[in-house]
Amino acid sequence: MVDIDGPVYMRVARENQPVIEELVKRDFKKKYKRTVLGMAWSILAPLLQLAVMTLVFTKFFGRNTPHFMIYIFCGMLVFNFFSDATKGGMSTIMGNAGIFTKVNVPKYLFLLSRNIQALINFGLILVIFFIFVAFDGLLFTWKFLCLLYPICCLILFNIGIGMALSALFVFFRDVQYLYDVFTQLLMYMSAVFYTIDRYSETVRKLFLLNPMYLFIRYFRKIVIEATVPTIWFHLLMAADVVIALGAGCFMYKKYNTKFLYYV
Repeated sequence: MVDIDGPVYMRVARENQPVIEELVKRDFKKKYKRTVLGMAWSILAPLLQLAVMTLVFTKFFGRNTPHFMIYIFCGMLVFNFFSDATKGGMSTIMGNAGIFTKVNVPKYLFLLSRNIQALINFGLILVIFFIFVAFDGLLFTWKFLCLLYPICCLILFNIGIGMALSALFVFFRDVQYLYDVFTQLLMYMSAVFYTIDRYSETVRKLFLLNPMYLFIRYFRKIVIEATVPTIWFHLLMAADVVIALGAGCFMYKKYNTKFLYYV
């Protein structure tokens, strides 16, 4: 079986680049098949969601947080990327069983292609996000380059979680329903559309145990507060990535030989 440890994983991915490109194209066509707007929904859907949430929390709940629309947009941008990549990655093995049962290809290529699709969607929304930032009067500084760190960490984090979920989904179909509930709970626990200022110092520190809050908080500190997070903040984020990616790779390798018996 193919080893998916670091260098080997990347080497095999490069060797199979044409396969990955075709899988990404196929996934895009499948996702937007029979839609009038096609890929435009990648931008329109989160913008409509942003409009609804901004209206609800500013008009009906009286939020007066400075740059509150950008505050919400940061949370949605990061969380939607995570949700899109991991939920889509969950079904990659089962959804492509008809291919790898007939052709000898590394199974994680399907997960990688799904993450690339999610990354492309994220990139499109990120451009719109920066336009909103400019219109909201926030200044672009060199600190915006630091956003590359949480983005790269989030990509690896998504891959790790996706590996674990796709492996579990082969054996337990209930995972998809449990994960839907979990992501909804996680969204409420990640302060996507509310601030944590009213909580005690102890509670605010507990939020840092949530990896998604770390990613969202990093974006807000750079974009809204124009400050770079501390070194320990970076290390904590890196630790979450190592744990997620390590757990995902372990599960993928452990159950790789058993996938064919359950698909």
